[in-house]
Amino acid sequence: MQIEAEQPAEVTRVDTLIIGAGPAGLQLGYYLSRSSRSYLILEEGYGPGMFFRTFPRHRTLISINKVYTGYEDPEINQRWDWNSLLCDDPDLVFKAYSQEYFPSADDLVRYLGDFASRWQIAVRYRTRVERVSRDDQGFLVRAADGSWFRGDRLVVATGLSRPFHPEIPGLEHAEPYTTVSTDPQEFKNQRVLILGKGNSAFETADCLTSTAALIHVASPRPVKFAWKTHFVGHLRAVNNNFLDTYQLKSQNAILDGDVRSIERRPEGLAVSIHYSHAEEETETLFYDRVILCTGFRFDASIFDSSCAPALCIDDRFPDQTSAWESVNVPGMYFAGTLMQMRDFKKSTSGFIHGFRYNVRALARLIDSRAYGSPWPSKVVDGRPEGLARAILERVNQTPALWQLFGFLGEVFVLQGDERRATYYPELPLAHIRESIVDPSDEHVVLSLEFGPCPEDPFNIPRKPSPEAADQSTFLHPVVRHYQEGKQVGELHLLENLLGEWKSEELHVKPLVEFLVRCRERSVLARA
Repeated sequence: MQIEAEQPAEVTRVDTLIIGAGPAGLQLGYYLSRSSRSYLILEEGYGPGMFFRTFPRHRTLISINKVYTGYEDPEINQRWDWNSLLCDDPDLVFKAYSQEYFPSADDLVRYLGDFASRWQIAVRYRTRVERVSRDDQGFLVRAADGSWFRGDRLVVATGLSRPFHPEIPGLEHAEPYTTVSTDPQEFKNQRVLILGKGNSAFETADCLTSTAALIHVASPRPVKFAWKTHFVGHLRAVNNNFLDTYQLKSQNAILDGDVRSIERRPEGLAVSIHYSHAEEETETLFYDRVILCTGFRFDASIFDSSCAPALCIDDRFPDQTSAWESVNVPGMYFAGTLMQMRDFKKSTSGFIHGFRYNVRALARLIDSRAYGSPWPSKVVDGRPEGLARAILERVNQTPALWQLFGFLGEVFVLQGDERRATYYPELPLAHIRESIVDPSDEHVVLSLEFGPCPEDPFNIPRKPSPEAADQSTFLHPVVRHYQEGKQVGELHLLENLLGEWKSEELHVKPLVEFLVRCRERSVLARA
């Protein structure tokens, strides 16, 4: 699409334009409001969180809501609250809206509406963006109602809104997840094929188990389980009852194979399946209905040629720098589930409990780049014992590193005066040396990470000694030491059943000894 010659008579101008009033748009709006920044959110729907008014189709979220944790600290409790947005009101949390461990999407919609009202987030509803262009004055947005908006920067928080449909001959005979009936009575005694092996596929299969004659769930690759990969977008236990019906021969099945074609015949829908693990066998099976549960992708259709973002990962996501900025359109950022391009299927940036911390970091980046505000920091005791206390205090409290394991980190810059170190919280690990830390700055980086998972995640041999902490499988702290931009030391702290790293012998002593060695390296480096 080319830039049109039309020039708007009136334009609403702000520093930051945000497209989408879902959880990410609201979270960013909150932080920009708190900093008194000029911004506006454009939302196509009549209220916030429109995606969750429809999805998931069967209305049960897979994001947990653990109300009773045994902890009083609200920050620690965020580790098991996967739906709340970050804010300064301790009463505006999702557990006030639902007591269910897997709550209803309708409760999330109510919560998001109250969040937007409570903080008076600047949203213009019923404003469908038709076109986005870019010129030397920034980004220009035209809405379907004829209104125009301009911003120095643009944040796209639209999520994955475009259904992905594979190229299969005869796909028009299939019904998409977005519109297929959720009434199991409409599937009585029918043979059903579900394409896809994500949570939407198994959510659908579970709904139909009591009424369908048989259900097959198919895709080229085997099922991946969240309990093994730690990626919560893989199959969750709440949706896996269907697997039991397959293994116990209750007329249902999981098929690994490519669907080559779908053809309507008198006896039903003839589906040609080329199996992945059956010596190149191809078989034609007959079904009454085929349902597409093959996921969503980023919709880039609103961008004209002046600012079309480069895409990646099979064109499912906009390609992004370590600051969530478009690699080819300066000033265009992405928020929310689109951020998962940076840790695709490795951590939790695709979900509220992950991207809420990313969005806070993005707000800080915008503050730094556009307004010259420094990244939050504080001076802590730089001596080994004091630095160990500061590190352990963080790992025993932080929800951000807990949720975004292996992705977010915290930095302690070591100064020449050993009594002082400067602490910077919650930075993307890939962005640390691009934003805060000069390559010449000596520093240690703290993160929480999983170790390699064995074949059976429920049968893990453990080595419960500090010397073997680098073989820990479960989530545990990792501290790395850098000099002149190069890693010169690494310490793993032993995993703990309760996620508490407080033992003098197992955690405090090994960390202090490691930090002593870090300071010794510092002395040698200056000699």
